[in-house]
Amino acid sequence: MQYRFYGWETADIRDKRGHTPRDYYDLLSSLWCADTCAPRMREDWTPENKTLGQCSITAFLMQDLFGGKVYGVPLGDGNYHCFNVVGDCVFDLTSEQFGDRKLDYENCPEQTREVHFAKEEKRLRYEELKEALLALLTSG
Repeated sequence: MQYRFYGWETADIRDKRGHTPRDYYDLLSSLWCADTCAPRMREDWTPENKTLGQCSITAFLMQDLFGGKVYGVPLGDGNYHCFNVVGDCVFDLTSEQFGDRKLDYENCPEQTREVHFAKEEKRLRYEELKEALLALLTSG
């Protein structure tokens, strides 16, 4: 299967369950929704653009599972688009929200939970997504 997220071709790392980022993309595809989308983007969220507004909560969730660091591509409007780096593996499960726009994943600043989760709504969206993913993992 061919995926559309950045780094999918080399996203072969495995977590303690034996899952790869591609496996989590498949699982999260059924969980990303308007409720987990960033509020400022919610009116533009659609099932066809399911990764819109999901980047930071998804990247920090992947950090929980794989370790590594979360970095942010500066978007030029003061916001950052978050992605994961685990050793030599760089992946961005939510990159397809940008369509054909190419993001520059080089020399990006590290992102921290302290900064991102200072926004209560973002922390709550992260917890909602994490809880839904864990429920899916334990049911299957």
